[in-house]
Amino acid sequence: MTTNVLILCTHNSARSVLAEGMLNHWARKLGKDVRAYSAGSAPSGRINPFALDALSHAGVDTQGYRSKSWDEFAVDGAPHMRIVITVCDSAAAEHCPLWPGSPVKAHWGYPDPSNATGGDEGKRQAFELTREALGYRMLQLLALPLERLDDAGLQHALNDILKS
Repeated sequence: MTTNVLILCTHNSARSVLAEGMLNHWARKLGKDVRAYSAGSAPSGRINPFALDALSHAGVDTQGYRSKSWDEFAVDGAPHMRIVITVCDSAAAEHCPLWPGSPVKAHWGYPDPSNATGGDEGKRQAFELTREALGYRMLQLLALPLERLDDAGLQHALNDILKS
């Protein structure tokens, strides 16, 4: 059974998109039955071009990526999420919808790379570093025995990943 993971940030334009891309990329490469989705509480309506460039640089196919609302995942017929991860502090503090199935939740906060200084080169570097950091965490998530962990064990494991 596929493990669905929803990754949230406020605008669904940078960090959550990077995490979605890297989790799906590594899951395919490692043959893991995991599917990532991303969304935002107040989607910007566009993906930051630096995020798309960082993912493309890592070999991730970004066709079909779009900025979307978390409401798409809180309705009947939406994929059933096992895990919901927030990657920005403002989304973590917001009142989230009730997710079908009561997924395990974690907060892995990252600074917003779109706020980096140094012009385009500074932003490009910030997006690459954020993609690498998120990619590492996604690899740690994929190393978990997801099919054998109950919710309490999964919560503990996700919290341990945060500490590493």
